[in-house]
Amino acid sequence: MKDIIQLLPDKIANQIAAGEVVQRPASVVKELLENAIDAQASYIQVIIKDAGKALIQVIDNGMGMSETDARLSFERHATSKLRTTEDLFSIKTKGFRGEALASIAAIAQVEMKTRREHDELGHVICIEGSELKKQELISFPVGTSLAVKNIFYNVPARRNFLKSNPVEMRHIIEEFQRVALAHPQVSFTLFQNDLEVYQLKPGKLSQRIVGLFGKNHQQQLVPCAEETTQLKISGYIGKPESSKKTRGEQYFFVNDRFIRSNYLNHAVMNAYEGLLADGHYPFYTLFIEIDPTHIDVNVHPTKTEIKFDDERTIYGIIRATVKQALGTHNITPSLDFESDVNFEAIINVPRPQGATSREERAYGQMKNLGLRKQQVEHWEKLYEKSIDESNIDLTKELPSLTMDSAVNRRSEPVFSGKTIMQVHGKYIVAPVKSGLMWVDFQAAYERIFYEKYLKCLTQRSGASQQLLFPQTVSMNPADFTLVMDLKEEIEALGFAFETFGSSDFVINGVPTDASSQEPKELFEGLVEQIKHYSNDLAANHQEQLARSMAKRIAAIPDRSLDAAEMAGLIDQLFGCQHPNYAPDGRRTHLIMDTNQIENLFNN
Repeated sequence: MKDIIQLLPDKIANQIAAGEVVQRPASVVKELLENAIDAQASYIQVIIKDAGKALIQVIDNGMGMSETDARLSFERHATSKLRTTEDLFSIKTKGFRGEALASIAAIAQVEMKTRREHDELGHVICIEGSELKKQELISFPVGTSLAVKNIFYNVPARRNFLKSNPVEMRHIIEEFQRVALAHPQVSFTLFQNDLEVYQLKPGKLSQRIVGLFGKNHQQQLVPCAEETTQLKISGYIGKPESSKKTRGEQYFFVNDRFIRSNYLNHAVMNAYEGLLADGHYPFYTLFIEIDPTHIDVNVHPTKTEIKFDDERTIYGIIRATVKQALGTHNITPSLDFESDVNFEAIINVPRPQGATSREERAYGQMKNLGLRKQQVEHWEKLYEKSIDESNIDLTKELPSLTMDSAVNRRSEPVFSGKTIMQVHGKYIVAPVKSGLMWVDFQAAYERIFYEKYLKCLTQRSGASQQLLFPQTVSMNPADFTLVMDLKEEIEALGFAFETFGSSDFVINGVPTDASSQEPKELFEGLVEQIKHYSNDLAANHQEQLARSMAKRIAAIPDRSLDAAEMAGLIDQLFGCQHPNYAPDGRRTHLIMDTNQIENLFNN
């Protein structure tokens, strides 16, 4: 009997390894940017085409490589920084020319050009699918250029899993922002399809934050600093009034490496306790300097998760430092963006003596709760009794909710408003044949508007209400790029807008359903919702846009509805294709049958 175990060919092994390192174009951007930083570059240029699917090119003025190093960097397990096992636990660099290049070259067409300062000529290497195609001498400036073309060209199944260009570009910009934040002393530029997205000059961290996220942050930053025997903390947090309803602008860096940590994020949120509106999240960019022997960075393939040997103490120090900064921000002088920020007032405060009892409480992990879906058929039977008991004419519709459905074409309304009532400005209660029906009209609005705007996006039929006085909206480069990528779809919702300058929009019209809302807040809120929903892999970008718009339109304060409005809402809810659930999975209504009501009294 023949042996059945054999070694994989290098080409296949590299493609398997690429599955861990290269999840999407943003993964390539991250690796190449970190390589350029480790090469001691002071200037880095990033060129993106077709959201990285066609081209990702990173050009730096770093130290460059010799012919031998350039070729070896594409071999598996090639590295310039590890020599012994102990080196694994004292890593301070990010990944110099080799840890990921073999994986990238396995699923793309890669061209490297590089030259060292004392070499007269540079070298070019072309590799496609792990196969060397060309290697020769060329004339090239000092530094390195790496061009990655046609990612996943030889793994079509992986390429098909990539999301739309706006989503992929957003992930690229996120990786770019993280590296640029960690290294404000380095100059960065980013081009997308020959359009400049960012041009960041070297400077202080405060200047880099403003350059990345917009001028609005200039008056919102609060310096945050502390130094203990265990670690050093520095950076900025946002004032509570500048918080947003979506996550995204929260950054932790440990030894200049971006990390994700729900535990440390909880420490920051705990410090903001009582200062934030419900569902709002603050801005923060915090740097932690710690002895590498006290952390383990090799717990995740992308090294975005690390382990600390004393998490409780770090939690307590971060919470106390942020709380101290928040307590003094009202008397802190405004930031001078032309001179160094003075941290003395913060550095000299008493240092925490460790975590308090509150900080030592167990930190519960958030878990996704599966939503049980169910179908309700023949719903009209619920209302037979109420319809028979009422003679009120409720043919009046909510004008902003008119939908072309079978329900809306009835000669008489489905439900009578005679017995409907509103509870606490949030619920509609009505008797039905089997008991009582409770409707969450916020969730109901979201379902109705979601299906309406999904139809608008499909048919490009959104109606617009022109503004008497157009309004200007300023956005950071990342959000500006996102809006431009989705311009046709956003206009299909009913917005009318045009560009003004390099990062501003002029809003000339809004959807007719939103004519009573503040145009600027509506537009900015829509962008925030788009970013919030863009990570939902189960929804395409049209569904994400429809959900985002529905959420913004339905986000109205608690208000009283008259009988006709309540009846019209129920009528149109059950005219939807899926009336039972809001787009985010919340139930729109529930039925309490008479047995349940009787049990409440009997028990």
